Amino acid sequence: MARVAVLQMTSGIDPGANAAALEDAVTQAAAGGADMLFTPEMSGLLDRDRERASRSICSEDASPVLARVREAARQHGLWVSLGSLALEAGGGGEWVNRAFVIAPDGTIAARYDKMHMFDVDLASGESWRESNAYRAGDSVGLVEGTPLGRLGLTVCYDIRFPALFEALGRARCDCIAIPAAFTVPTGAAHWHVLQRARAIEASAFVVAAAQVGEHEDGRRTYGHSLVVDPWGEVLLDMGGEEAGLGFVAVDLERVAEVREQVPSLANRRHITA
Repeated sequence: MARVAVLQMTSGIDPGANAAALEDAVTQAAAGGADMLFTPEMSGLLDRDRERASRSICSEDASPVLARVREAARQHGLWVSLGSLALEAGGGGEWVNRAFVIAPDGTIAARYDKMHMFDVDLASGESWRESNAYRAGDSVGLVEGTPLGRLGLTVCYDIRFPALFEALGRARCDCIAIPAAFTVPTGAAHWHVLQRARAIEASAFVVAAAQVGEHEDGRRTYGHSLVVDPWGEVLLDMGGEEAGLGFVAVDLERVAEVREQVPSLANRRHITA
């Protein structure tokens, strides 16, 4: 049995303030007996003004947010799934949306760059072109030995692409992290059903730490951070109003039980059109 802490955030445009909130969450999660903390997409900076954001986005090695979370994890001996940070990708001015798993000694156990870019025009009038600034990742993220067993890494819009989750299912992940900053229209329509579907398809737990509420850059996010079990049962729903920290117990034996009852991973066949 593992105790999971989930941080629902309202990240803003000041990385220092966001880092302080993350440090506080690590402290609270450890005090609450958590084995692992999960945080949302863009935990360190949420700013749709790319010119302003560019003044705060730096390389991984230079990231003060990452450094502060790693040190907090080390001080408290806590695993942290840091949902994602906006970071420089190297030369050319490109950025990456990068997830991290930080071990209790503060080392980086895994990295994953978001594969699928959110390029959409919504009926609400919202328009997003993530690919204008961010470079897509090209490899699946996996890490062994976490308190939730083998952990698969995804970020937000990735949830709409079943092939990625099929790969994570074939890798026999025990849990999949889906940190997010979902818009309100898409969240209201699809958030819960997609999270439950991905848990069922992979026969794995899903932990989806989310951004929530009104942000300094003018956007509004859906919230409803979730923990879903391999049968599709929602174990935790943090609602769509407030930031905060939630806790839930995760029984990893449930993974084997569900895979025995419905052996869809074993029965899956390769299909081509």
